[in-house]
Amino acid sequence: MAVITLKIKDLPFWLALIVCLTPFVSSPVALVIGFMLASLGLVPERLSLATFTRQLLSYSIIGLGFGIQFEQALAVTSNGIGLIIASIVGTLTLGWIITRVIKLDTVTGYLISAGTAICGGSAIAAIAPAIKAKDDQIGLSLVTVFVLNSIALFIFPLIGHALGLDQQTFGTWAAIAIHDTSSVVGAAGAYGEQALTTATTLKLARALWIIPVALLSAVIFSRGAKEEGSSKITIPWFILWYCAAIAISDFFPQFDLVYQGIFAFAKQTLVVCLFLIGCSISMKKLRSAGPKPLLFGVGMWLLISTTSLAWLMLGR
Repeated sequence: MAVITLKIKDLPFWLALIVCLTPFVSSPVALVIGFMLASLGLVPERLSLATFTRQLLSYSIIGLGFGIQFEQALAVTSNGIGLIIASIVGTLTLGWIITRVIKLDTVTGYLISAGTAICGGSAIAAIAPAIKAKDDQIGLSLVTVFVLNSIALFIFPLIGHALGLDQQTFGTWAAIAIHDTSSVVGAAGAYGEQALTTATTLKLARALWIIPVALLSAVIFSRGAKEEGSSKITIPWFILWYCAAIAISDFFPQFDLVYQGIFAFAKQTLVVCLFLIGCSISMKKLRSAGPKPLLFGVGMWLLISTTSLAWLMLGR
């Protein structure tokens, strides 16, 4: 009887997992579903989700590499290289400093900074395994980013119209200051066709910076571990395979249909990853973390939004 009860209790988890494999569930929704199940105590305790989630996360990132159009991304990067480098380096550096000043958990602060600097949830998902982040640290970072994405989707077009920004300027600003690609596309699409084209292409270019940032992050956090007594430096192998995926799709474009299939499947498995990450956090854990992660994320987001907008407006 106990076994039957256990299976019935596990049913919501497995049903939710299956639903997350369909295209009807987005990444933020999957995270919320997992969070709700964890808060209600409906996540099977006997399952070791942490190890499986990290592995699936790595494989998903590799699959996403097949969707990167390298030549197009490289061309856009070269056109806006100054602003891209300044925003990424500046955000990561300032984020590191503020994290220490306010005594926020180092890994959580770094993940939020990386998500703000590059491309939101995708950057967090790629960098988290490289620095061996725990599920609750990843979850807190993603929750922060997704909340800010939802706000940006609505207020950015309003600000753009109020300031009279042209299509290209708004597209560039959206690509730099909004975290996730989906919200970038939504905000820019609402603003205009040229803004959408500019924002989408520039956001694609910024995604390439996941590679060096993840590798550098692995070295930085490995050195931190070395100072604490561990001499092992871990190379994030999945980033190398991510590079290989980009190279393969670039050198053999005749298999584009296959690459798009892999890319679509990888995006869906990433949704599953976010569901599993959501299952590792609960209201109790959020309360214990306090308001610092969200306040830190808001501060970093406001900083990059205002400085990038000022840079673009001065250059008009």
